[in-house]
Amino acid sequence: MVITDVQLYFMPHRFLLVRIDTDQGVSGWGEPIVEGRAATVAAAVNEWRDYLIGQDPALIERHWQVMYRGAFYRGGPILMSAIAGIDQALWDIKGKTLGVPVHQLLGGPVRDKVKVYRSIHGDTPSELADDAALAVRQGYTLLKSSSLIC
Repeated sequence: MVITDVQLYFMPHRFLLVRIDTDQGVSGWGEPIVEGRAATVAAAVNEWRDYLIGQDPALIERHWQVMYRGAFYRGGPILMSAIAGIDQALWDIKGKTLGVPVHQLLGGPVRDKVKVYRSIHGDTPSELADDAALAVRQGYTLLKSSSLIC
């Protein structure tokens, strides 16, 4: 199996997803994101696109080492987020190929449940309040907003 494509998907509200495709029809998804810097992280992911195409997606640690150690300047939120999204997509491919959830490959589940938040969005205080009310009706008890309303 080899990687045939790396595609990026910009999502509403400043999110970014990466899909890595293989010649066997298995695709993996990851989220390479620094909030508010999706285009910047996308540029970092695209820097590794040519390297990844033609590679065996199962060699996850090798790819991580190449991406991290192969650059003169290492680390930082942009580069590490790009690596993390690619890493997630490669693990997703491996889990799908082996027919097991990724958490089984990484040592099994740690918790029986996880509390999650929902981001609320709006351009006015009224829109934020309406989206918050909708989130509460949907059952969320934790909400997050990064909207700047002046």
